[in-house]
Amino acid sequence: MDTLSAMVQFGHEQVAMYSDPATGLRGIIAIHDTTLGPSCGGTRMWPYATEADAVADALRLSQAMTYKAAAAGVHLGGGKGVIIGDPRTDKSEALLRSWGRFVDTLGGRYLTTTDVGTTGRDLEAVRQETRHVVGLDVTLGGSGDTSIMTGLGIYMGIKACAADVWGDDSLRGRTVAMQGFGKVATRTAEHLLEEDARVIAADINPAALARARSMGVQVAGVDEIHALDCDIFAPCALGGVINHKTVGQLRCRIVAGGANNQLATPEDGELLHRKGITYAPDFLINAGGLINAAAEIGQPYDPARARQQTERIYEQMAEVLVTSRAGEISTARAADRLAESRLDSVRQVRGVYRR
Repeated sequence: MDTLSAMVQFGHEQVAMYSDPATGLRGIIAIHDTTLGPSCGGTRMWPYATEADAVADALRLSQAMTYKAAAAGVHLGGGKGVIIGDPRTDKSEALLRSWGRFVDTLGGRYLTTTDVGTTGRDLEAVRQETRHVVGLDVTLGGSGDTSIMTGLGIYMGIKACAADVWGDDSLRGRTVAMQGFGKVATRTAEHLLEEDARVIAADINPAALARARSMGVQVAGVDEIHALDCDIFAPCALGGVINHKTVGQLRCRIVAGGANNQLATPEDGELLHRKGITYAPDFLINAGGLINAAAEIGQPYDPARARQQTERIYEQMAEVLVTSRAGEISTARAADRLAESRLDSVRQVRGVYRR
């Protein structure tokens, strides 16, 4: 499917592509929906195999951001930036500043922050060329590291699922298998370990594994982590890990993690539902970072306000579970309905109608 056809199919408003031969920059910004406000989403830097893979990722991730913002109750739309390249070898100040200039050409329709392959220090370089950046360090007037609130939100979502599955939201003695142990997984694990949960992690990065061991986290192989006998499987790496093959290998009661687009297809959410595995929709429980960033837009950043709103993810997840059970539908579909309901109500107020 070509890009324009995909935009029409999934309701995207705009896709912008950029090239700067002087810095080696090749990037894409996808804006899915600005009904609730300007689009917001991180810039991901990844060595995509093909340009088509990069475009597909930008489209999927920006759509997920629309649903994330709608479900979280923030006044933002869904967007995503992707840079094609290896962040370990291709990143430079010049490339990041070039990216900032491209972000600026959109005039505020897209606000960027960190994602896989980018850091807070990178944002400082981007900020030299555009004001349309959120998540800068608090010393620079921003809301700081988005992984802190993202980890908190995932933890709250896990607890809400635990209360539904076992009748008690305590995670003491529960085993959580984490696929990926980056910044978000680390922050989530801190909460889990504080509650005396047993955490097992897998990652391709030796530094991440060393950090896990230093925290008292057990380490497993990346090819086996999803199939371990555990209470909770937490996908915290890239998307598509829940698919027709892996669903049959899961040995858990709950799937709840920080990765975006965990379901390879919508049908995989139905597979989990039929198998009796409770799924915490990714865009719902990993919204803490977006909530944190939204707290700095148009007002002084207040960490207490951001934390309070992030903790509401527990209530939102509980609402989705009730809707799922009452309607005999998957939690994935129930969460979609929550987001779509807010989008539709605002469109009616604004007189905007979309198929």
